[in-house]
Amino acid sequence: MSIRHSLLALLQERPRYGYQLRTEFEDRTGASWPLNIGQVYTTLDRLERDGLIQKDGADGEGHVIYSITPAGLDEVRDWFRAPVGRTNPPRNELAIKLALALTLPAVDVGALIQAQRAVSIRALQEYTKARREAVVHPRPEDTARLLVLDSLIFQTEAEVRWLDLCEARLMQLAGPA
Repeated sequence: MSIRHSLLALLQERPRYGYQLRTEFEDRTGASWPLNIGQVYTTLDRLERDGLIQKDGADGEGHVIYSITPAGLDEVRDWFRAPVGRTNPPRNELAIKLALALTLPAVDVGALIQAQRAVSIRALQEYTKARREAVVHPRPEDTARLLVLDSLIFQTEAEVRWLDLCEARLMQLAGPA
C-alpha cells in the first residue's frame, strides 16, 4: 500500500496536518488499514525532502500544515493514471508460513490450516456484516468504504478457497488412509 501516494492524494484537496491526514485516510478507506501516526510523519518528512510537499507553518494550535507542490501534483496524477503493477506480487505472510511449515518436521500443517481458516472465516463474517450495515444505511461517503469492503471480502474468500486447496493437497500427499 502506498502511504506516500495516499497522503499526496489527500493533500491535493487542501493543506492538512499529520493527524488530519491519518484520520482522513482511515475515514476514506473504511478504517480497514489503521495508519500509525509515526508512519504519517515519517512519510511527510520524506515527501518534503523529495520536494513533493512543503510546510506552510503552524495553524495556531501547534500543528504543522503541509501542502502539495506542483511536483507532488504531478506525482499523484501519475500514480492515479498508472495501473498497479503485478510483476512483484506482495509478500503473503500466510503463504510464506505454510511453505516453511511444509519443510519443517515439527509443524502440524493441518492444524495451522484449520486455525487460519477459522480466523479467515471470522474476518469474512465481520467484513460481510460491515458491508451489509453500510448498504442498509447508505451515505454518499460510504461508496469508497463499500469498495474497500468488497475487496476485503473477495480476498478473504479467495484465502479460504486457497486453504481448502492446501488441505486437499496435503491429503493427496498423505495417500490413502
